[in-house]
Amino acid sequence: MKLSRQFTVFGSAVFCVVIFSLYLMLDRGHFDHPKSPRREGTFPKGQLSILQEKIDHLERLLAENNEIISNIRDSVINLSESVKDGQKNPEAINFSQGSVSELFPSASVSLAVDSEDCLFASKSGTHGSGVQMLDVYDILPFDNPDGGVWKQGFDITYNENEWDSEPLQVFVVPHSHNDPGWLKTFDDYFRDQTQHILNNMVIKLQEDNRRKFMWSEISYFSKWWDGIDSQKKDAVKRLIKDGQFEIVTGGWVMPDEASPHYFALIDQLIEGHQWLEKNLGVKPKSGWAIDPFGHSPTMAYLLKRTGFSNMLIQRVHYSVKKHFAMQKTLEFFWRQNWDLGSSTDILCHMMPFYSYDVPHTCGPDPKICCQFDFKRLPGGRVSCPWRVPPEAIHAGNVQHRAWMILDQYRKKSKLFRTKVLLAPLGDDFRYAESSEWDQQYQNYQKLFDYMNSHPEWHVKAQFGTLSDYFEALRKESNLGEKRSNSFFPVLSGDFFTYADRDHHYWSGYFTSRPFYKRLDRVLESYLRAAEILYSLALVQSSKSEKMSVFPSVDNYKLLTEARRNLGLFQHHDAITGTSKDWVVVDYGTRLFHSIMNLKKVIIDSAHILILKDKGAYNYDTSTPFLKMDDVQSSQDSLPRKTVIKLTSQPRYLLIYNPTEQERFSVVSVNVNSPRVKLLSPLGKPVVIQISAVWDGATTVSHEAYQISFVAHLPPLGVGVYQLLEFQSSEAVLADYNIYVRNSRQEKPDKLFKIKEMQHSVDNIILENSYMKLWFSGMSGLLEKINTKEDGKNHQMKVEFAWYGTTSNRDKSGAYLFLPDGDAKPYIFTDPPTIRVAHGRIFSEVVCFFHHVTHTMRLYKVQGLESQSLEVSNVVDIRGEYNRELAMRISSDINSQNRFYTDLNGYQIQPRLTMSKLPLQANIYPMTTMAYIQDVGVRLTLHSAQSLGVASLKNGQLEVIMDRRLMQDDNRGLGQGVQDNKITANIFRLLLERRHGTDVNEEKASVSFPSLLSHMTSSFLNHPVILMTTYADSGVPEMLNTFSPLMSSMPCDMHIVNLRTIQSKVDTEPSDEAALILHRKGFDCRFSNRDMGLLCSTTQGKIKVHKLFNKFRVESLTPASLSLMHSPLDARNISEINMSSMEINTFRIRLR
Repeated sequence: MKLSRQFTVFGSAVFCVVIFSLYLMLDRGHFDHPKSPRREGTFPKGQLSILQEKIDHLERLLAENNEIISNIRDSVINLSESVKDGQKNPEAINFSQGSVSELFPSASVSLAVDSEDCLFASKSGTHGSGVQMLDVYDILPFDNPDGGVWKQGFDITYNENEWDSEPLQVFVVPHSHNDPGWLKTFDDYFRDQTQHILNNMVIKLQEDNRRKFMWSEISYFSKWWDGIDSQKKDAVKRLIKDGQFEIVTGGWVMPDEASPHYFALIDQLIEGHQWLEKNLGVKPKSGWAIDPFGHSPTMAYLLKRTGFSNMLIQRVHYSVKKHFAMQKTLEFFWRQNWDLGSSTDILCHMMPFYSYDVPHTCGPDPKICCQFDFKRLPGGRVSCPWRVPPEAIHAGNVQHRAWMILDQYRKKSKLFRTKVLLAPLGDDFRYAESSEWDQQYQNYQKLFDYMNSHPEWHVKAQFGTLSDYFEALRKESNLGEKRSNSFFPVLSGDFFTYADRDHHYWSGYFTSRPFYKRLDRVLESYLRAAEILYSLALVQSSKSEKMSVFPSVDNYKLLTEARRNLGLFQHHDAITGTSKDWVVVDYGTRLFHSIMNLKKVIIDSAHILILKDKGAYNYDTSTPFLKMDDVQSSQDSLPRKTVIKLTSQPRYLLIYNPTEQERFSVVSVNVNSPRVKLLSPLGKPVVIQISAVWDGATTVSHEAYQISFVAHLPPLGVGVYQLLEFQSSEAVLADYNIYVRNSRQEKPDKLFKIKEMQHSVDNIILENSYMKLWFSGMSGLLEKINTKEDGKNHQMKVEFAWYGTTSNRDKSGAYLFLPDGDAKPYIFTDPPTIRVAHGRIFSEVVCFFHHVTHTMRLYKVQGLESQSLEVSNVVDIRGEYNRELAMRISSDINSQNRFYTDLNGYQIQPRLTMSKLPLQANIYPMTTMAYIQDVGVRLTLHSAQSLGVASLKNGQLEVIMDRRLMQDDNRGLGQGVQDNKITANIFRLLLERRHGTDVNEEKASVSFPSLLSHMTSSFLNHPVILMTTYADSGVPEMLNTFSPLMSSMPCDMHIVNLRTIQSKVDTEPSDEAALILHRKGFDCRFSNRDMGLLCSTTQGKIKVHKLFNKFRVESLTPASLSLMHSPLDARNISEINMSSMEINTFRIRLR
């Protein structure tokens, strides 16, 4: 009774505070708004409009307060529940007491979201940036008139004396774009071209100190560095110190920006920056991305947080470039959509023309600019397609030639706001021969000398690096002094989908080579798990002499190699699927080897962490203690589960939970006998479902049986289960209905109940406590969903469809998607075999089509995994000809041409399907999720691999799963895409009820997933990792569970990585690690009934000493994202405090 009285008091106090703050805010609102620059001058600020604004403001605040109240109500209910239930709240679930029934987590362990944490999503996106990309797409006509010499632009004119008062400053920036794999493998390019470029650089820059050069890909640079002598190394360091040579971006590669996950983007930045710090003592400060096919604001955010102040981009839709050139907004502060202030602003330069090659970088006329690419002098291997060759510069022609190029420089500068001009000078793999250095540098120096000696021309031209340009630009626009961002516009949004000409949209590569896009994510999840376990094992091994035999150095080498192989694959011709067949095999082999090596690191680390008596630790390479539960036989095959052999002696099954929250997950393993008993870490029997292992669609294999159960695991920890051969009452068999064309009613099987039946117009029905599903009895495909919480039915039709390619000369290829119109339905003459399983832990429907085996699985346990549907498609289109296969979901959601896709698994970007654009332009990249919504519901498709998605009709969501194309699409690759594999695509389909939303917010420039959605994505991308002990080895005593964290991290906190830092010498680990945390932005306006989340939110605050269990935090200091910089006041902190959406890195020492 006392409790409820407290709650009443608490409730009324909150109410008073809310009312008072409303009053205060209104009062403040009166003064605030008229100042805001965006609203000025739109209408006279009469009394009426102020009143109207106050009313609007009041409505908004009331909505916000309703939300807060309802969240407080939920929290109070949860609180009183958990008080009633004594020890069932998450903090009190003690892993040693086993108070929770094994199958179902107690329903009252519900989520306590701090209502403060709900404000971020509701405020976000209300502030305006000057330029919002969604609005730009809305106003652009996307026509393509002939612009004259600048085909996709317009004629540029200028007035001779515009530079009289202030001369034009020209920076010619020589560069060489080195793809780490494309038409040749990384190693072949290095051998044939790259090493020569860098060797010549050292010689040629020393010949004249006015010469400049820059480099970006550390994967190549480090390989070269390892092979040169110390004299050369000293020369390079000197060139850097003198500002002649600059490292730009300094990542391992210049990554694609559509398909990579932010984990890998950050990792390849750290790998590059750490290498630079150790070997050169250099910290890059400007970003250079001239070749990725479209640009993501995630990259802008990451660069800003690594400490950069400037960046440059190039491949942007030609209509956008033209629009920005006309508005003079090619240079802007790029700000995140979700940023409530300006802390994410980074100065960005967008190159105005078609390409980064010399013909398209000196000015608007490529025919003239080409004559100033002195590698194309007559007699060389490359010439000018405009049929006017360059002329070497001499006294006789220098005046005329200098005037010609100055004219181009002046015209180009008219597209910008300052008198500082950037003119890049380079192309792919340029400056490989010594003669080319002479041709470019000597001829340009003559032009500069002539221009600079004629003051009446009002120009100062010189070689420069990227940072030389940005420094001059900032000085010119006074950015340093007043920090006035007003000189350049502020922009928010992204630059997908890219088109370089006509209707040639680069949306094909969002899906190309999907087998490897999936393999990339598998490697990522193993790498993260290995990094975290290794970091903890390293600390463990330093605690006693006996454990120092832990192979820390060998495993650190394997980790480093895996980081580098993953980094290499983020390159814009690797993960994109746009390189030659044999180059794809080279990347695939690297990924595959690293997956195998990481499994060893995981096993070795788990071994030392799980032993009860650490004194019994010994390390023997010939007889590993543990082995992984799955095997992959080659770089292009799918993994298979191993079969665990049971005896009457227990086999141990170790289950590692790589997520930072306590977890109930359904786990499946294959065993050799149906007589099986499973004991939990506490030694109690666990309920299991025994399912058949199938040989094809209808034949049961009795070589193995699949057992499935709910594992309860500590955050970032390991649970140790035991398997025995024993007749167990907890084992429940699944039973099967198989729909085949010519059925023989009962299909005798010695174990399973299997019923064969005819296809029927009656629906197949699956249900659990959250939803009921109807599938077609003819195709086996989903037709509708009933959500039990509100009893509503939702149409939810799943279908497959084929895209062809155009009959025009230009056809789809690795980069481009050029369809022959709308997709055609996937037609099957005979209905597919459908196999329906009904079980205690899960039920599923499997449909066997000719090109795809489609599975929909519904879990029947309490909690998170049962609230979404697991969808898997095993796709095989190896016999097809110019076709692409899509999965389409059609619902009755009134999405009104709006849909939402994630960018790099980091943030959500709203999309608008536009009828003024061709179909291929309305396809966008999806890294981890896409959703559609209306006022009442949101439907999210979660993905375990990057693919192209679209919403072409109201209520539809479709994803392109594989493409097989017989021809090149004229972007340099010189081949089609015909190396298709049998590819597994894995998804989860989540339907959520929304409340407290209004129609206006649908137009907002920002959106956030719910917490349930974030967690679902996390489970999908970080599956549990299973290990077993070898049967015959005598097993030393193990802990029941290994729990490295005191408790679950807050729901919105994600440990991106715990990455051991290299030591200053050799390839050894240091005693420090980088702890990278991401606080996710989430939307609270979803029903939050029993979500099965075993965590709460804490306004982004974490007490450091309460973080780890059995490990002591010796020091924790903030650093920049990639460890390059430490804040001036960096000191040991005791509380982590992060704002929503931020990713922060800390240096951590554990003991």
